Amino acid sequence: MDKQLIKSYYEHRNQGQAEIMSAYMKHKFLFLGIQKPQRAELQKEFVKQAKKQQTIDWEFVFRLWDLPEREFQCLAVDYLLALKNSLEKSDLDRIKRLIITKSWWDSVDGLATNIIGSLCAKYPELIQSHILSWAESDDIWLVRVGILFQLKYKEYTDTELLKLIINRNSHSKEFFIAKAIGWALREYSKTNKEWVKSFLESNTLQPLSVREASKYLQ
Repeated sequence: MDKQLIKSYYEHRNQGQAEIMSAYMKHKFLFLGIQKPQRAELQKEFVKQAKKQQTIDWEFVFRLWDLPEREFQCLAVDYLLALKNSLEKSDLDRIKRLIITKSWWDSVDGLATNIIGSLCAKYPELIQSHILSWAESDDIWLVRVGILFQLKYKEYTDTELLKLIINRNSHSKEFFIAKAIGWALREYSKTNKEWVKSFLESNTLQPLSVREASKYLQ
């Protein structure tokens, strides 16, 4: 069935749309030109069957990641999201391989906020064994994951951990790190506005981070 799904993606190629999508992603990837609603329709039955199996076919995931068109990496993330309750601790090393390969915000953010966040909530020991070292990595995408993995934790956010990771990276002028810091703080401000206000007053961040973090504080 997975071969049929890949074949159906190729059959729905739209060259004009592909060029628009590639330009939006700064020409970093080739595209088939399949937008998200159509992609969801094409993969609906496959994902439904995958959920019933409740086991992750990592060979399939890596095969998708190796394909040149970006829609296949999106499909891999959607597949993992559908099966996130089947993820095991050992899968984090496999996910790391996805993060550091064909890295860009679309795949990394989906993995960070929806999949790694869920995995670390289930296995908090992964924070010590993996996430803290990622947050100090030379790879900006691993750092971004460290900043964003708690994005959906709301009142369960470990603020000391968030503070630690942000302060380790607050000097960075790298756009994707500064933006992630602002995003993490902005999202948490929906849960605890006073904490974020206090954090911004007590810590020095890049202007981009402060601007993003402050959006809901006015």
